[in-house]
Amino acid sequence: MLQYSNEQVIQAFKLYSKLSIRGYGEREELCLYAADENIRGLVDQFAREVDCTIFASGDYIYMIPISKDSIYHVSNEFIKNTYLPSKAVNLDLYLMYVSIIVLFGEFYDSYQTMEPTRDFISVNEWLNVLNNRILALNEYDLEKLKKLDKEFDYNWSAILKKWMDMDEIKENVKNQDARTISRKSFLSTVTNFLEKQELVKDVGNEEVELTEKAKTIIQRYYMEYDYNREILDFMYNIDQKKGES
Repeated sequence: MLQYSNEQVIQAFKLYSKLSIRGYGEREELCLYAADENIRGLVDQFAREVDCTIFASGDYIYMIPISKDSIYHVSNEFIKNTYLPSKAVNLDLYLMYVSIIVLFGEFYDSYQTMEPTRDFISVNEWLNVLNNRILALNEYDLEKLKKLDKEFDYNWSAILKKWMDMDEIKENVKNQDARTISRKSFLSTVTNFLEKQELVKDVGNEEVELTEKAKTIIQRYYMEYDYNREILDFMYNIDQKKGES
């Protein structure tokens, strides 16, 4: 059985406390975590107790929830109140999630590779790919869509309708914001959320790149069946599924 000194326990708890409050630590916290095996083990154990995991990426150390049951899991209500327009509903969250799935997929060759295959993507390209993915759902008849809704516990038919209802006329408006009800303005909202979560970085010219934090999360957790795999498989095998209908 491992023996910990009182100082190690105190340092580990202080480090865990900082991570639990901010979600990340900087170089000083990273060095402490990396240098002492006992402190690292304690911090990892503390994190597991609240359904979180610890990982280092670049000069930072992060603590993220790995279960919806974690007290640190970001709730739908928090996202709606913080990042979405005042009249947003759960359907907006589902559409946001689908948008993020497609965005990440463009960096990982439709989730066929474990390493990014590109450095950045333009918002317009992201929009076009997302549009094609969602409109592919239009090939299903209503009954098939309803079956898919139940299979994935995801309201694909409502997502399709909401996307179709967004005002395409406003897509070319130069200044897009949350008040401009268009597909591009919606992606502007999603981008803002991802930037606040330090998952993408704006590199100018309406282009974004993934952060090291995002790459680590995608590679270690995002592609696992326990998290998103079934949804990913569906989104990137729509043509095959249509053949089975």
